[in-house]
Amino acid sequence: MPKATPQRSCLACRETKDKGELLRFVLAPDRTLVPDLQNKLPGRGAYTCLKASCLRQAVQKKQFSRGFKGEVLGADADGLVQQVLHKLEERIASYISLANKAGKVVSGSDQVQDKLKKGGAGLLFVATDISPDIGDKFRGLAQLKQVPCISLFTKERLGELLGKELRSVLVVMESGFVGSIGLEMEKYRNFFEEERE
Repeated sequence: MPKATPQRSCLACRETKDKGELLRFVLAPDRTLVPDLQNKLPGRGAYTCLKASCLRQAVQKKQFSRGFKGEVLGADADGLVQQVLHKLEERIASYISLANKAGKVVSGSDQVQDKLKKGGAGLLFVATDISPDIGDKFRGLAQLKQVPCISLFTKERLGELLGKELRSVLVVMESGFVGSIGLEMEKYRNFFEEERE
């Protein structure tokens, strides 16, 4: 018989979900609160929904101190939201690097345009600091070809991930990486849903 997935409750809204659907926090040895996105850090965990609003609420109501039965350091809502954001972005960045090492990334305007037109493109990344006209051209082409488009990193960061100079656009080819990046992007968007409203 399959083992039941462990369930946990969100410290803020009290909703019970599968452990994997929640955001886990642990205490460092000095009792500083640390987000554990991969659920791998040792120690007792406390959980919130994967939403910035639940995280802010848990901090506001001092739920982490209750959950960990004592003083908790670093339980600052803005700081924790930024840490989670950074960790989510780093997860996406690491998948781009892995896809690149596996030969599944194409970059450079002409090559990306060519790949979008001919097929095989799984995801398009457009730099956040690309000129609006060029960005719109690539987004339009991606939409036409039904290729999901993501704007998350600057030209410099996209270049760094590939070990190259500045990159305005890059394509992750159809592969398992597309699904992994898609899942991470979903978490990223869910986390900030209410923040943008």
